[in-house]
Amino acid sequence: MSSITENLDRIREEIAQAASRSGRKLGDITLVAVSKRKPVSAILDALSHGQRVFGENYVQEAAGKIEELGDRRSEISWHYIGHLQRNKAKKAVELFDFIEAVDSIRLLKALSRHAQQAQKVMPVLLQVNIGVEESKAGILPSDLEPFVEKMLAEELSGVDVQGLMILPPWSPEPEDSRRWFGKARKLRDSLSERFGELDLRHLSMGMSGDFQIAIEEGATIVRVGTALFGAREPR
Repeated sequence: MSSITENLDRIREEIAQAASRSGRKLGDITLVAVSKRKPVSAILDALSHGQRVFGENYVQEAAGKIEELGDRRSEISWHYIGHLQRNKAKKAVELFDFIEAVDSIRLLKALSRHAQQAQKVMPVLLQVNIGVEESKAGILPSDLEPFVEKMLAEELSGVDVQGLMILPPWSPEPEDSRRWFGKARKLRDSLSERFGELDLRHLSMGMSGDFQIAIEEGATIVRVGTALFGAREPR
């Protein structure tokens, strides 16, 4: 079985190769190590090998890990990548450095309010339900422009919307994700053209099985868990 550091070296090399194939700079791509349901010891292994960005799906689980990490928390940029409930917004603002999956104006308002109270600006991404799947959260592609119009009409100085996050429909074939990644890129580009006041620099898409394809299609953030840490224990 490969170690976490060996897996990290391999993933970094695959990211570099995908960036090279698509004529992109390696520095423009952020690897989020998805550490949900993994012990702090696994986080420390990756941290010791230079990994600085970690992603968690559950506020309470992340709170426990951050407390256990103590002073080493300052070495980490924490991304919240799960579906965030509004009643957890205050705690999420306190714990995390980036919130990737926002899909309602009410949640944006709550995050903005709590961030202002904490005297910070929270970077966020809008989650898009790219495959229009009933089982997934996210803004429907057809609703995205009206959503952004409504968002811009609000006073939301506590949040900085920096792009889109997607979860494509599952397929056993990684190549099947390519069209969804391409669609997300076109949506982002269309929004950037329509709303020039927004700096939509990020596309968070691609996970363990398809992150190389996501990078080829424009991902700036890839979320890799299983390929790095191994299979997770069930909740």
